[in-house]
Amino acid sequence: MSRSWERKVRRNSNVINRQRKKSGTQSIAAAAQRIDRFKGRNFILPVFLLLFTGGYAYLATIPAAAPEGENVTSSGMFWLTIGCYFLLAMLFFFRRPYLSVAKDYVGTRRMTGDKTLYASSIKSISVQPGYVVIEQAKGANWVFSRAINRFPTEAMAERLRAFAKDHNIAFHEKAVK
Repeated sequence: MSRSWERKVRRNSNVINRQRKKSGTQSIAAAAQRIDRFKGRNFILPVFLLLFTGGYAYLATIPAAAPEGENVTSSGMFWLTIGCYFLLAMLFFFRRPYLSVAKDYVGTRRMTGDKTLYASSIKSISVQPGYVVIEQAKGANWVFSRAINRFPTEAMAERLRAFAKDHNIAFHEKAVK
């Protein structure tokens, strides 16, 4: 298609999407714009932070060796520290990990931010019950687990199988023995 034709199609689809949004129906999207997002839930790090905060608070309530020492729990800095650890645990709990699969790339959220991996830099995709592993040509593998982050690995496997077929990427599926 020529670029002018693509612009006309994009403009007309935007008009139709606005009308469909007003009527409450789902918008149409081109295959290139469709992104499947599989969300998980991070619960191990928040639980660890809450346990750490509880241990810190418990150790702070043990009386000091010197009876004339100031009580640590009465200071504002102690409660600020407790509150900050609690907020950090909430941040990690509500900031859900995800895997998004688009036409020519996959993306996820890591500790340092959102990462994108294009099809040309994917070496293979391995699927086994409860795990999905995306092996990069360069760099560390991306591992998505049902046990750790509560990802829907079966649905992810189906979508990644189609992605691998479209881009001629090696797809390995391991069955339970």
